[in-house]
Order: sequence, then C-alpha cells, then structure tokens
Amino acid sequence: MDQKIKVIVTGATGMVGDGVLQQCLESTQVSEVLIINRRPSGVVHHKLKEIIHADFFDFSTIEAQLNDYDACYFCLGVSSVGMKEPEYYRLTYTLTMHAAGTLSRLNPGMTFCYISGAHTDSTEKGGSMWARVKGKTENDLGKLPFKQEFNFRPGFMKPAVGAKNVLTLYKYMGWLYPVIKFFSPDSVCTIAEVGQAMINVTLHGFEKNILEVKDIKMAAHR
Repeated sequence: MDQKIKVIVTGATGMVGDGVLQQCLESTQVSEVLIINRRPSGVVHHKLKEIIHADFFDFSTIEAQLNDYDACYFCLGVSSVGMKEPEYYRLTYTLTMHAAGTLSRLNPGMTFCYISGAHTDSTEKGGSMWARVKGKTENDLGKLPFKQEFNFRPGFMKPAVGAKNVLTLYKYMGWLYPVIKFFSPDSVCTIAEVGQAMINVTLHGFEKNILEVKDIKMAAHR
C-alpha cells in the first residue's frame, strides 16, 4: 500500500482529463504527474510537470522526458459529430496508436489506460463509425508491449466540483445525473471514480481489460 506511482495524463485541458488529473494530484498514491498539452493548463501543483507540445503525431523532440513512468492515462479525444471517418480515424486511432507506441517502447513496464466510450464496437464491423474506430483502437492498443492495458468505457459522467473544463452538454444536463443514477446506476459514474479506478488498476490490476461503468466503480472503490 506504500507504493507510489509516476503517471502521464493526456487531455488534461478537456473535461475527463481535467478530472483525472485532479484525482491524481490529490492521491497519496501518486508521487508525480506529467501532462502533455497543446496549450498551458493553468494548473500549478508541486507534483505537476507540464510539457507544451503541438504535434501528437511526433514525440521525437520530447522522448527524453517520457522515460521512467508507471502509467499513462490517455484522456485525449475528439467528438465524431460532424466529422468524416478518415479525419476521425486519424485523430482517434492514428494519433492514439502513435503516442501509445512511443510510450510502450520507452516504458515497457507501463500501465496504459485509454478513455474509450460506452457502446464501443469490439468487432470493428458495426454500423456506427465512431464505435468501429474506437473498437479498433482498443483492440490494437492491447497488442502493444505494455505491462497492462485497460480500456475505460464510461457513460454519463459527473464532473468534479469546481472543474474548469466542463462540456456544455454537462453544464445544462448535469441535473439529470441523480435521475439517471437512480433508475440506471450502471450507466453513470463520476470522473473522480474514473481517475481513482485508473490509479487502482495500475497498482493492483483488474480481472478484465475492458471496464464498463459498473467495473469502473468497482475498481474505484477497492
């Protein structure tokens, strides 16, 4: 229980990444956090290091700063709304696989946690474009030489109190969280639970590598 981990968080300027970052900064089990952003996060903390890097398709200039980490919590992502499949594929599959491939080469003992989505298509053959692309991403991440690789499929999430980067949908629909939780508790979780689950699976593992909402909550409260 005294083990402490060093983690990398991507997407820290987005809603999920911001919440995961805050959970890591608050956790006594995390000794150091590195965030890689295209723009400054504005977060200052004694545990935190930040790299501003524009091109997530080319990490060659920052590779020397990415060694000796125990985990990566990959929360970077884009919405598929209004996007054609080739561009969504490039920004979801190609970008993620490039970053993960670099990290697996530099840190073979790393645990990689990927924020996917509820109803992701593991067969890669369904009618939903985004679900097929996410499914291929999950499948191919599992082929990389990480110590552990986990795919998180959260549904409706409750942002942390005071979160800065809350999506507009959640600002206006947040009142629905307790309603959905009452009628369908396995459809919702908090972003804090996502972050704590990532920390816990890094330290203790988990019995499956695809975590649906009920698995995320189970992992978070172990």
